[in-house]
Amino acid sequence: MNELFAFIVRHSKWLVFTVLVCVSCMLLFRGDPYRQHVYLTSAGRLASTAYKSANKVTSYFDLLEINDDLNRRNAALESEIVSLNERIEIMTEQGYRDTLVADSGVPPFEFIVAHVISNSVARPYNYITINKGSADGIRPELGVVDRNGVVGIVSNVGAHSARVISLLNPHFRLSCRIKRSEYFGSLVWNGDNPYEAYLEELPRHTVFKPGDTIVTSGYSAVFPAGLPVGVITDDDTDRNQNFFKLRIRLLTDFTTLGNVQVVRNNNADELKAIEEGEENDSKKNPFGN
Repeated sequence: MNELFAFIVRHSKWLVFTVLVCVSCMLLFRGDPYRQHVYLTSAGRLASTAYKSANKVTSYFDLLEINDDLNRRNAALESEIVSLNERIEIMTEQGYRDTLVADSGVPPFEFIVAHVISNSVARPYNYITINKGSADGIRPELGVVDRNGVVGIVSNVGAHSARVISLLNPHFRLSCRIKRSEYFGSLVWNGDNPYEAYLEELPRHTVFKPGDTIVTSGYSAVFPAGLPVGVITDDDTDRNQNFFKLRIRLLTDFTTLGNVQVVRNNNADELKAIEEGEENDSKKNPFGN
């Protein structure tokens, strides 16, 4: 209590001044309607400015949640697009027959949204770490993409994080084809430029031109067919060789990689079992000796 009295005595001049100013303003605006209108208008503007500033601050903190929601919606749309493309392909091949039978109600591919927490682009062998793991349904050999194109493939998985072999890694080879044709080859990074890769092993009779889009071939259970990968810039091979080697400008910017989507193939186990069964059958002696 003594400290309170000491504070009032020490700042008594300012307290008296503040009280007098408040009383003067009340007397000034109470008796004059015009001045009262000016006061209310100015106060309203000041309050409006304060509310707008506060709204901007709160909106900024809501951006992370909004961004996560947009990524989840985008992943759901990607899954629907892949499912629709496969249904269209089935309808085209079968002449609209047995389409409903082929649709089991379960989308062939699902997309799990994740965030990059570690990434390298300047090393000979680059890797990426994401903030999702086995607790979120992530497992090894799942593909990873972003909104622009292919990113890599999951190699090691923990409970709440996973390591991804980046496309910028010579150990990672991706089966791709030219979008406007059926010619396919293997995409591989040569270790120099994080914005470029090479599409190798293309047949000599391949028809292409600079600007053509390169997409995934779909010849594996990792990535669905038709995902964008890059654009042809030029060919880097001798025309007398049996195979072409094309320089590809990657669509994914690995230097600014942020949110990604992990591709989960719901039919992967079935496809793997079929492939293993075929391998076992090929090892058997057809004559039964």
